[in-house]
Amino acid sequence: MRYKNLVLVGTSHIAAESVAKVEQVILSENPAIVALELDRKRLWALLHPDKAKASIRDIRRVGLKGYLFGLIGAYVERKLGEKVGMKPGAEMLQAVNVARKIGAHLALVDQDIEVTLRRFSKELTWKEKWRLVVDVLKGMVLRKSDFSFDLRTVPDEKLIGKMIAQVKKRYPNIYRVLVTERNDVMARNLAHLMRHFPDKLIVAIVGAGHGKDLLQLIKRAE
Repeated sequence: MRYKNLVLVGTSHIAAESVAKVEQVILSENPAIVALELDRKRLWALLHPDKAKASIRDIRRVGLKGYLFGLIGAYVERKLGEKVGMKPGAEMLQAVNVARKIGAHLALVDQDIEVTLRRFSKELTWKEKWRLVVDVLKGMVLRKSDFSFDLRTVPDEKLIGKMIAQVKKRYPNIYRVLVTERNDVMARNLAHLMRHFPDKLIVAIVGAGHGKDLLQLIKRAE
């Protein structure tokens, strides 16, 4: 998606297709700035996987529910990545490497992960917690899912829309914390970059589920 001096690239964090797409777009567009759906802590964890270990002390900063969600989310994403031979976040690492190669500046536009996890701890309801446990067990143990697609590729917009609608319905609070609130932060940061560097091309690498709403929010901010 292209808007003024911004190019939005939607990715899947475990899809080989996304790694190739990120490299192709950055090299062909040759942007001055590469913006990432990351904060400093998550980028550091990607760059130093051997040192980025969760600690029980993190509970004090993000809350028990946020801490457990972080552990479970990382485990599920890692297991899905193993199925397709990809490490989660490989497309973000590729973006960092290609940006360095062409001399582009990096911009981290996502909300601080600790803020997100604290909000998760505060907003998660018992009903959503039970549904989350059931859905994780159904997917990981029983191998059942309401959606079927190739994990090596980015789902098309129609399927993404259906998946987002399902999450909104079953997990309204989780969706608000993990998607809506972060979209607001990323849209503000991207709009800020666009205003302050109007003559510089910006390529933003974000999860495919964020792109459409981000573009609308950026236009509204202007």
